[in-house]
Amino acid sequence: MLSSIIKKNALSTIINIFGLTIGLTGFMLILMHWNDEESYEKWNPKKDDIYAFQTYSKAENSYRSSISYPMAFNALKKIPEVQDYVLFFGTGIGNKMTTKYHTAFQQDGLLASESFFHFFPFKIISGGAKDALKTETSIAISKQTAIRLFGKTNVAGESVKIENKDYIVTAVYELPEGNTQIKPEFIINPVEQFRSDRDHWNDYRYACFFMLKKGVDPSVFSEKFKRDIIEVRAAVDAKDSGISTQQFLEKYGPNTVLLTPLDKIKLHAKSSPLAAGDFKTVLILFILSVLIVVLSAINFINLKTAEASQRGKEVGVRKAIGGTRSSLMRQFLLETFIICMVSYFISLVLTELLLPSFNKFFDKEIKLNDWHVFLYSLIMVLLVTLLSGLIPAFYLSSFKAIETLKGNFSRSKHGIWLRNGILTLQLMISSFFIIGGLIVNSQVKYMMNKDLGFNGKQIMLITFNENDPKPWLKYERLKSEISKIDGVEAVSFGDAVAGSSRKKSANIDYMQETINTNYSSMDYNYLQFMEVKLLKGRWLNPNLASDTINSLIVNEAFVKKFGWTDEEALARNLNPGFDDNKKYRIVGIVKDFNLKSLKFKVEPIAFFHYKETAANRYALQSIQVKVKPDDIEGTVNKVKKYWENSAEPGYPFQYYFVNQKFAKTFVQYQKQQTLFTILNAMVLMVALLGLFALSSLMIEQKLKEVAIRKTLGASDRILVFGLTRQFLWIAIIAVLISVPICYYLMNEWLKDFAYRIDMPLWPFIVSFCVLLALTFAVVSIKAYKATKVNLVKYLKYE
Repeated sequence: MLSSIIKKNALSTIINIFGLTIGLTGFMLILMHWNDEESYEKWNPKKDDIYAFQTYSKAENSYRSSISYPMAFNALKKIPEVQDYVLFFGTGIGNKMTTKYHTAFQQDGLLASESFFHFFPFKIISGGAKDALKTETSIAISKQTAIRLFGKTNVAGESVKIENKDYIVTAVYELPEGNTQIKPEFIINPVEQFRSDRDHWNDYRYACFFMLKKGVDPSVFSEKFKRDIIEVRAAVDAKDSGISTQQFLEKYGPNTVLLTPLDKIKLHAKSSPLAAGDFKTVLILFILSVLIVVLSAINFINLKTAEASQRGKEVGVRKAIGGTRSSLMRQFLLETFIICMVSYFISLVLTELLLPSFNKFFDKEIKLNDWHVFLYSLIMVLLVTLLSGLIPAFYLSSFKAIETLKGNFSRSKHGIWLRNGILTLQLMISSFFIIGGLIVNSQVKYMMNKDLGFNGKQIMLITFNENDPKPWLKYERLKSEISKIDGVEAVSFGDAVAGSSRKKSANIDYMQETINTNYSSMDYNYLQFMEVKLLKGRWLNPNLASDTINSLIVNEAFVKKFGWTDEEALARNLNPGFDDNKKYRIVGIVKDFNLKSLKFKVEPIAFFHYKETAANRYALQSIQVKVKPDDIEGTVNKVKKYWENSAEPGYPFQYYFVNQKFAKTFVQYQKQQTLFTILNAMVLMVALLGLFALSSLMIEQKLKEVAIRKTLGASDRILVFGLTRQFLWIAIIAVLISVPICYYLMNEWLKDFAYRIDMPLWPFIVSFCVLLALTFAVVSIKAYKATKVNLVKYLKYE
């Protein structure tokens, strides 16, 4: 009996299975993506006591995930709730390493403080973790690095030469198998670096994790850190500025201390020193995938209630021979459950088939082996069964036996209102996807076409060995030699590289005023090299000795943050936190240009020559080369040949083009655009197929009326319009209801961007026209066929 019912309603059954399969497949893929993002650092047995440190500045309305060395050091001394801390920086560094067995270039290194293994208890397979990072010459290496350098893993006590410095391997460790963002191939403790920074309170260069004692409330630490560290230090700075501590904090911050649990930083940290996830996007995708499942459930309800005319007599007969309402409801629920389970198993197969492409899109290695995915998707199936089965079951089983046997059931207004209401909801969701997709496309297009304030085309950045004893002299030699290569247009250096995650910041003081700003060392010609526009003043001049001693070039945002005019800025002498020993003067002001993503406002930044501070001279580690456009590939090969043969033999030629690097900051939004387009197509497909099936069933019920009207002389055009008019009104109402909802939600999404489009009107108009046109096109197909009915068949009993 069940198979005959399904066969009789084959069209609606196929559409229900198809829609639910699409919805469940999207739901499972997004759920796996979410679970994978949430699984980072779960391997760490100490994760419940370890927190990532962040601060919030009210004046700048921004979060920072960095800390100065004396702040972390004093927190351990003054706050009893702190058990330990670890600092690290220089993630992803690379070095050429030489042993008595092999020489190899090893990447993905990390500079970290002594307590690293206390926080991240990697399995030690040689040596010991306790004193592994005790001295400046200690090095801990991964199992893979040990095999590369020594051909074996039991190498504790062996010597490794990095440049001209000898290190002793103190530990060999295995990286954890679980998802982790902290997976260094080697770890070195820069003891001298920490020692030199012990008085640099305003040099926020380190990422920090705190380990709290068992049972400590993180908010207790946050309050004490603010009171005992931030406010104490602010009192010193405020006194120098001639204002109160509270005024200083209100003006410059930080105002709040935040701690994020270790296993939550990937998705939930306000600011992360590691590669941050995007929880809002994951949540949006998950909600959209659930909406597609809801659309499938709506199709179910609509089609089942529309089938009332075909099943009304069946209900009447079964009630007449003693069938109860509960038995009828159980049957209808069973039918729905079988269709849902068929969709569920098909979606499992489809998910497995799509998973390789999905992994490639998100750069992941997810496998369909998480029991949570099976459980949650099965729960979703059961919910759909109840939602899609109970409403039609309740509606159909409520028919009165006498009326259904007489054929009067189809006149019930309740069924009509139910179908129309659910169809309106379905078209509202479709309208939201159309409007949202168009706005996302417009924002991404706007970002891609916006003037960035610099030109990174044909500029390649080459990293070189940063362990050179005098890296600035090496840079100057490389600059001289590379400039001679045919096809090279210019050579320069700048710390502030577009698209790079590297960032240096410090407080800069002027009399009683202080701001926190980014800073960058550079060569004389760097800003001209990047085609940045000069607004006031002059560029750095190699013929002026002062330009390697105390001269600054700042951007517009820097001047605005101090509240100066351009003329006032050029008359100022400043005290920068990155060089406490002397005053600097502003000699030029450049137009703002984007170094990060367009999601963020251009931040204040100060530029100076790399020779002005010792720390920046020694931190110089890259060179930028502008190649002529006529033979880019040939020039790159020439530079590579020189690099590998003369500049740094034994080191890999590592480079990227600046404009391509910056373009990667758009990848997240381009992926959002792609996913929204795919989901949009899925939603429209499910909705329109459901609309087609529903209109087919409803028009089928009106064929006798069509035959009568046609006999009375109604034209095909009038008949088609009459049959589609109801659906067009529903589409109009759905769009009008969706407009304020879409406006609010998309405006909230756009608020995340510092550079954004104004909310456009045309997506709402396009959505209205497209949905109306698609509704008419889908319904009119069946309506036109209805006008070709066999009049004799429907009128012979009248």
